[in-house]
Amino acid sequence: MNKNLKTSSRLKTDKPNSIQKFNHKNLLAISQLNQVEIVELLDRADEMAKVSLTPQNIIPSLKGKTQINLFFENSTRTQASFEIAGKRLGALVMNMNVQTSSLNKGETLIDTASTLNAMRPDVIVVRHSASGAVELLSQKVSCSVINAGDGSHEHPTQALLDALTIRRHKKRLNGLTVAICGDIAHSRVARSNLMLLNAMNVRTRVIAPQTLLPKGIENICAEVFTDMKKGLKDADVVMMLRLQHERTDGQLIPSAREFYHFYGLDKKKLSYAKPDAIVMHPGPMNRGVEIDPSIADGAQAVITEQVEMGVAVRMAVLNSLVGKSAHNNMGHNNMGHNNMGHNNMGQENE
Repeated sequence: MNKNLKTSSRLKTDKPNSIQKFNHKNLLAISQLNQVEIVELLDRADEMAKVSLTPQNIIPSLKGKTQINLFFENSTRTQASFEIAGKRLGALVMNMNVQTSSLNKGETLIDTASTLNAMRPDVIVVRHSASGAVELLSQKVSCSVINAGDGSHEHPTQALLDALTIRRHKKRLNGLTVAICGDIAHSRVARSNLMLLNAMNVRTRVIAPQTLLPKGIENICAEVFTDMKKGLKDADVVMMLRLQHERTDGQLIPSAREFYHFYGLDKKKLSYAKPDAIVMHPGPMNRGVEIDPSIADGAQAVITEQVEMGVAVRMAVLNSLVGKSAHNNMGHNNMGHNNMGHNNMGQENE
């Protein structure tokens, strides 16, 4: 349920020189960030977004630093976003091909961590299919580690970029109503977003058929609906999630067509939300399943901007953890793995 946390007065008005040091070695989970730290990262990302629009769009704060992207799951948006973010900060970025690595020859995750640590990177960005794997790796290396999605646990930078996109359009987070719709049961994006939005005093809702609602969802969401009309009523933000066919196996929903009929976002269903509601999607989209193409490409959709803000947020996170101006707090305040409800929520390939 939403907690009555105090609202930060710095939500939108902070200037770069008012941002405090970010006292974390790693970014593994939204659940380890407090409200002030979330706002600080969003403020930094706002500044990075401005940098990205300049002709040079480079801040060499990571010059001389080495960034390794270690993705054990397929990814297009997230890996490319982290690569561009690192390069815009001047880092030497290496994308490790797991398919051709020693992991395919029987090497364990811990052995891989030890091998990479011997190369003395400054930051490793990790995506893994198992919850907790990224935290385990972080314990075996001396550099900073960023969670780019671990199994059913979290996807912290996705939640941050979603929050930044919302804030840029609505000028605030506090007091908004955000409805997350679709395959909640298999979504680490939903989990991270709910944690962040709750921390920022947003009224959170989830909407899905009963078979796609994880056990215990009511513990991290203010309102739970199985009806789109009721769930979308007066929503400021509508966030659609991909229906993950590879994990439903035809047992959780009768068919994609029926799912679209009841839960796919079309013009009629969107009309239940506020007239100025924005439409979001973390990608990849299944057009005609969870969202109608006319809505995905319509005036209320901010899906492309989410991609743009993804680069800005990842620049902010990288700069906060290992940038030349970052507070080097190696070995302290590691951001850890929170088990609340994660056993019932799965992963996405966004």
